[in-house]
Amino acid sequence: MPKVGFVSLGCPKNLVDSEVMMGILARAGYELTPRADQADVLVVNTCSFIEPAQQESVETILELAEYKRFGRAKKLIVAGCLVERFREEIQRQIPDVDAVLGTGEVERILQAVRGEFSTGPTEPPTFLYHEAMPRIRTTPRHYAYIKIAEGCDHPCSFCIIPRLRGRFRSRRLESVVREAEALARSGVREILLVGQDTTSYGEDLGLREGLPILLERLATIEPLLWVRFLYAYPNRISQRLLDTLAAYPRLARYLDVPLQHASRRVLAQMKRGASGEAFLRLLERIRRTIPGVAVRSSFIVGFPGETEADFRTLLDFVRAAEFDWLGVFAYSDDETSESYALADKLDPETIARRRHELMTVQKRLSAARLRRLVGRRVRALLDGPSGESEFLWEARTEQMAPEIDGKLYITAFAESIPVEQCQPGARVEVEVVRASDYDLIGRVVALEASGQPPADGFGPLPTPARATAPNPLRVLP
Repeated sequence: MPKVGFVSLGCPKNLVDSEVMMGILARAGYELTPRADQADVLVVNTCSFIEPAQQESVETILELAEYKRFGRAKKLIVAGCLVERFREEIQRQIPDVDAVLGTGEVERILQAVRGEFSTGPTEPPTFLYHEAMPRIRTTPRHYAYIKIAEGCDHPCSFCIIPRLRGRFRSRRLESVVREAEALARSGVREILLVGQDTTSYGEDLGLREGLPILLERLATIEPLLWVRFLYAYPNRISQRLLDTLAAYPRLARYLDVPLQHASRRVLAQMKRGASGEAFLRLLERIRRTIPGVAVRSSFIVGFPGETEADFRTLLDFVRAAEFDWLGVFAYSDDETSESYALADKLDPETIARRRHELMTVQKRLSAARLRRLVGRRVRALLDGPSGESEFLWEARTEQMAPEIDGKLYITAFAESIPVEQCQPGARVEVEVVRASDYDLIGRVVALEASGQPPADGFGPLPTPARATAPNPLRVLP
């Protein structure tokens, strides 16, 4: 049976699609390999959200094509968002590509690998995976993503997600719950719910307050430590949702709310609505309802027509909001987006300057916030040995999502803690000894499950064996 190698680019939502495709192939008897030079078939699941993502996808396709020309690979398949955006161009301009699969054709990966798939007339994507579909997880054993919805109905002028992913559609509640229960039985301690807009979950199924209802169900799954969701649309954050997060200990005190801007004028041009003043009121309500909550947001700088005054409004807003985590994107001009037709485009130098200035403001805010934790003890989840140094482990507090936020680096473990119990997924108590701009440094003083009292003596960093299997998915250097 041929070996198949995967490369997945982009967001966790795309990663779930890759895991489903790998599961379909593994069930059919195909062997998955993390090494491109050992693969007979290569699959790249692409991203096309912004121009840099498109460039990375094209470069990866061309790199994998070299393995087909000069290596063992006999077939190259391109899947995902780039196909929805440039299906015909990929087939015409990259002859090494044998098949293309859009976001709505995930379940046809087996036909593509077998050479039985031929691209027909394109239709809006409607695919939505469910709990009975096979899936090979590529995240560490102790956390996993669950996609609860697909597509988007919001009219944001800068965004092409509706074209790439189709109309908004939710999975059935029982399907999500059954998948979460199965993941918990397999050793998962943290579940992250993802979708283009998780806060609209269930609306298309006639389910009012669908996300709070789903969270209430997931909060009863005992083996889980944390359940968090990403990509909350600000005007869909109801009081019931906040009350639900505050009421259940297993629901992470964490909100990811992409606000995009703070200038009322720019937000109107983005077709997002609201204003910085309205967002500050929302943040006050969130923090009042959920003490200790961490709030993450993201913004776009350089939107067409953004004046210096608009940008200063954004800077002032970020200073006032004091976000725990923040991402800043440079506006990407896509000819298929509505904002492409807007006048007063900004030059790349201005956009880069504004992005740097906003990130500098956030860097200072983050550093000051994290310094306040030095000397305190926090609960954390061990993620495992750090890839940055053999002398470090990595962990996260409840206020840190994997892959996108800062980390808690562990430099030592208390001598009284059994080495064999220090495994990824263990919950620990950590004394914070130092802080950097975005990360914390600390030492483990107790394993929470063991009930040990905090210890004063610290030995060398233990290095227990990893509990995870080799990852069949990789991004080529």
